[in-house]
Amino acid sequence: MSTTHPRRRRAYAVAGAFAAATLVLGACTNSSSDDDTSASVTKSNTDNDKSGDKVVIGFSAPAADHGWMGAITKAAVAQADKYDDVELKVAEGTNDVNLQISQVETFINDKVDAIVLLPFDGAAMTSVARKAMDAGITVINVDREFDSPFAARTTVLGDNYGMGVSAGTFVCEDAKGAKDKVVTEIAGIDSLPLTQERSKGFKDALKSCGLDVDNRVAAEFTVESGEEAASNLLQAAPKIDYLWNHDDDQGVGVLAAIKNANRDEFTMIGGAGSADVMDAIKAGNSVLKATVVYPSTQAADGVKLARLLVQNKSMSDLAEIEVPRQLKLAAPVVTKDNVDTYLPSAFRS
Repeated sequence: MSTTHPRRRRAYAVAGAFAAATLVLGACTNSSSDDDTSASVTKSNTDNDKSGDKVVIGFSAPAADHGWMGAITKAAVAQADKYDDVELKVAEGTNDVNLQISQVETFINDKVDAIVLLPFDGAAMTSVARKAMDAGITVINVDREFDSPFAARTTVLGDNYGMGVSAGTFVCEDAKGAKDKVVTEIAGIDSLPLTQERSKGFKDALKSCGLDVDNRVAAEFTVESGEEAASNLLQAAPKIDYLWNHDDDQGVGVLAAIKNANRDEFTMIGGAGSADVMDAIKAGNSVLKATVVYPSTQAADGVKLARLLVQNKSMSDLAEIEVPRQLKLAAPVVTKDNVDTYLPSAFRS
């Protein structure tokens, strides 16, 4: 049982409000209604995991150049392997938008039943995703949104704004009302909307307790870029009280820079929720005191949803007889108090 202070529990609950209705994908139900009911309510059962009509799913994601992205693909493959009625065609991970477009076009030509797509660039992949939908293929958009609602049947998202809110709320609670705290931020790729949303959530949460971001730099979700960005930040900020790093993979480099600079006067909050960071939080022997989870299960959830949609099924945890158009997953804060709950499902950087 967690021993988190009641005030902190309430704060984290507020931070996670965006995902308070997080949907459980494990138990699903056929979408047909019971003829004996007077209301249009789906009868809940757990038959959806039983073998059904074969579903061929194409999967494409960016290159696994950091742990979180690698975990995304690994989880999707593992999820598909649980079903004897699912065939998952996995395209090679790529950060080349034109190559990823070509991969989707191949899936279209192969007449797959569904495509689970984590785009390197959501805007750039919108047109080909819509082409797939127009061809009658069910598209599940993961993590980085398309520009058009017609490009996907359902979108599975992490809560990027909520990540920022969770990190900022942790800082506010830990600062205990002090207004003179120096808060810094190491963002990810600044051109991505997800990075912009994380920063906005962080700023908004800090504003609620009278704090702001004093120094901010951006990295690229890689170890090397994290070390370089952190070195620049540490030189520019001789005193720091809190540092929020958006991504635990680039955090490996951030921690290397902190060690090289011999700095330990501040509290660091991670982002994404890697097992390495959780190990450090549990050990309690570094500046890392918390991390904000950004689920690496999104593509696995996409595989489950694609199977449901193609087999004309729905979800038992909802009265709604259709799979929702969008699911946004939670962004909880992991501390020493609750780390054992999250560590088993965490990815390795």
